[in-house]
Amino acid sequence: MDCIEFEDLSFTYPPVEGDVDSEGKQIVPVPVFDHFTGAIPSGDEGGSARGAGALTSLIGPNGSGKSTFMLLASGRLVPQTGRCLLFGQDVARLGEEQKNLLASVIYQNMEFESDEAVDKLLAYVYSAGNLKGKAAGIRDASCDLLAELVDVFELEKVLPHGLRQLSKGEIQRVLLAFSLLYGSAAVFMDEPLFAMEEGQKDRALAYLREYAASTGTALFVSMHELDLSRKHADKVLLFHPDRTIDYGTADEVMTDGGLEKAYGVPVAMLKKQEDMTREELKTAADAILKVQANA
Repeated sequence: MDCIEFEDLSFTYPPVEGDVDSEGKQIVPVPVFDHFTGAIPSGDEGGSARGAGALTSLIGPNGSGKSTFMLLASGRLVPQTGRCLLFGQDVARLGEEQKNLLASVIYQNMEFESDEAVDKLLAYVYSAGNLKGKAAGIRDASCDLLAELVDVFELEKVLPHGLRQLSKGEIQRVLLAFSLLYGSAAVFMDEPLFAMEEGQKDRALAYLREYAASTGTALFVSMHELDLSRKHADKVLLFHPDRTIDYGTADEVMTDGGLEKAYGVPVAMLKKQEDMTREELKTAADAILKVQANA
């Protein structure tokens, strides 16, 4: 059984009212996927609901379809034609609870209304999902999973606070804990490392890979950090602007030719852009910390 199957799938976002060109004509979006067929193997020859777990990184330029791919695969978007199967199930047709148990999603820039303390939210998510509030740690079986995640994602100091009191980086780390505590068969994460420090990103991905292998969970993570994909991903999905997708190990997919074709720039320039982005994020984070310190 494949983990994800796209069968003759087509999807186009609806026109945005008021989105017009220079001549005042309505801009009609082009298809993100047009009769697209493809499959990602689960790595499990037995065909169980949970295959051999793997951390799959989604990389490629902005607008190449990474987020849409994950939303379709998780059943959060419904294609106009064709269908998408997740572990053999048409997830878009499942009820809300069944859908969540099969696939969890971390969206980019998620916002929250709740003022509930983080420790209570973590406990609720842990008890409400597949794990029912009872699971051993991945690195230490004598430790409860919740306690291990608090340590791994450095959440101890934020436990008494509400989500709206946290920084962007802190929220992202809480979201990572949410996604693992719920225990879905597959987890789709859209830029989950946003605003996290470099060391935190590295440690988080190392743990996610361990979690996937230990639990048989399929983890899909979109990110811009190519070096982290090379270091931590079991598999890579490289998205091209023409909507084709390369799939394989980092060595197979992240070749100089493949990356240059996808991003449209020489690899040396791509590396420079990545370093600049890191520096810009660090500058922004330092500015935020300075404002908070002076508040």
